[in-house]
Amino acid sequence: MDSQQQGTTMKWIYRSILTLLVLLIVFLLMKLYPFYEAFLQIILTLLIPFIISMFLAYLLHPIVEALHEQHLPRWLAIMIIYLFFFGGVGYVVYKTYPVFLKQLKDLIHNIPGFVDTYRTWIYSLYEKTSFLPETVHDRMDSILLNVERMGEDAVASIGTKLTGVFDVVIIIAVIPVLVFYMLKDFPIMRNLLWQFTPSKYRNEGKEVLSEIDRSLGGYIRGQLLVCFFVGMISILMLWLIGMKYPLVLGGIMGITNVIPYFGPILGAIPALIISFTMGIKMVLLVGIIVLIVQIIEGNLLSPFIVGKSLHIHPVLIILALLVGEEVAGIIGMIVAVPVLTIIRVILHHIRLHRHKV
Repeated sequence: MDSQQQGTTMKWIYRSILTLLVLLIVFLLMKLYPFYEAFLQIILTLLIPFIISMFLAYLLHPIVEALHEQHLPRWLAIMIIYLFFFGGVGYVVYKTYPVFLKQLKDLIHNIPGFVDTYRTWIYSLYEKTSFLPETVHDRMDSILLNVERMGEDAVASIGTKLTGVFDVVIIIAVIPVLVFYMLKDFPIMRNLLWQFTPSKYRNEGKEVLSEIDRSLGGYIRGQLLVCFFVGMISILMLWLIGMKYPLVLGGIMGITNVIPYFGPILGAIPALIISFTMGIKMVLLVGIIVLIVQIIEGNLLSPFIVGKSLHIHPVLIILALLVGEEVAGIIGMIVAVPVLTIIRVILHHIRLHRHKV
């Protein structure tokens, strides 16, 4: 065996051992999760303002750079962005949050009434399907109980999290300060990052980050803008037809729209479920609104605002969404596409590097 073959064999053995070690570490972390879960939750709670601030700074940075290129001082460009962004968001939250919270609490309070309505409908269905085996009826009971439990848990969880986050005033106060310094000192932070990066990886690292930003930045900003318009249109149309809780249900439809393919279906389910308690006419109206909103989103908003910036096959996106849902539920589905995009860019650069070598 010559030296080249020996080197190839050693590399294969090294990679196999490294892969096994990584898998072993992941397995141990999963098994030991109950022991460090509380500590991890504390760390995540402390990191929430920084994560949100970094995300907002990433979204606003291109606008600051565009204004800075027009010979505006960076601090002045940031203050202009603050006036429009945080001022506008703050005003909207100030006006809509009390109404949203009122509708959410009313929805939680009325869940038992909705369940009773569905029970009446189920019993009526029992009478019409009395010829079916008893096991079918038992299965219908089980489905109803599961839906009831899931609905109560989901809505109560949303209410607890929203009231908890908004009650923590210090988080709201800290985020604008963090975003300001992140935007102001962005060149310093970038240079500091490159100083900690080995010199032989700096050029390639810059190329990878630039491509990730080109692929992902436009998609995220465009998708958030589309979600905003979908939410506003849904809220307005639900309010016009007299649907209960238009702010909550329309907001859910807007937020879930960030999930490709599955998001519109998930967002429409709460509105359709509640509309069943208000009569067939309301069900038809809500169904028509969902259809109209999705036609507007699919044929007007997304093509013009988001476009096809990801260049990823739909099958891969659907697979990533399924994996994300299995790993982390709704949050996993939201971050699945960005993570897939980052992996695609990294793998693309690894292949290019191998060809160069």
